[in-house]
Amino acid sequence: MHLKRFEDAQPYEAPNHFACHGLRLQGFEENGPTNQWVGLSQFLPGGGAGPDSTPFEKVYVVLDGEMTVIVDDQETVLGPMDSCTIPANEVRKIENRNNTICKMLVVIPYPPES
Repeated sequence: MHLKRFEDAQPYEAPNHFACHGLRLQGFEENGPTNQWVGLSQFLPGGGAGPDSTPFEKVYVVLDGEMTVIVDDQETVLGPMDSCTIPANEVRKIENRNNTICKMLVVIPYPPES
């Protein structure tokens, strides 16, 4: 088992994100997961990301608050414990349109070069 306490999570900068504070909960560390990493993204009101895509899929799980996910001009609001998978190369935009912080788990496979 690889244990990592929340107080040991390190911040990271996610490309093309704004008004967001990311913490790496698992991954990119010795004895950590070998297939994917897990982040906690905390989006301030008005925060978000995109529009952009990645060459690998990702999973979003909203823990607290709400996040609007926009794909092909279709908007979907995720609330607490809602989740979605964004397929590889799918262009998405996410926006926190509320006055509360949105806390979201993000699960992403490692890039091929890691």
